[in-house]
Amino acid sequence: MHTASASRVQRARRLRAEMTDAEVRLWMRLRMEQIEGCRFRRQVPMGPYVVDFACFKARLVIEVDGGQHAAAVEQDDRRSGWLMARGFRVLRFWDTDVLQETDGVLESIRAAILATRPAARGKSTPHPDPPPQGGREMKPTLTVPRKGGGK
Repeated sequence: MHTASASRVQRARRLRAEMTDAEVRLWMRLRMEQIEGCRFRRQVPMGPYVVDFACFKARLVIEVDGGQHAAAVEQDDRRSGWLMARGFRVLRFWDTDVLQETDGVLESIRAAILATRPAARGKSTPHPDPPPQGGREMKPTLTVPRKGGGK
């Protein structure tokens, strides 16, 4: 999973250099806070995709979606399905939520990390799908939906 084609590596490098304001804000906070000991990487090639942020330890992918994603729900669903089939949980946030409600976004990320830990679930019972944090939720999924309208 960690091997990527040269073209995807180049694309990831370009995306790192051209991050949106929302991605930069979230990246700074993720780097600074190391939520629950998780180290995130940015613009990570994963199979046929480049994801915005990934923590391999927590098996967590975070996507920050701009207004163009409102029309790309089907493509986003395919990407999320591909990642979930490989054991990753996907959190999606609108860029406006990252910019206006950064602390709330970070709390959603923290809750997702804690929900994946065995001590949080109990050792003998699997964790049920967590409740959505707002917005739409794909069925069945471990994807946490975006809030707001992506405006």
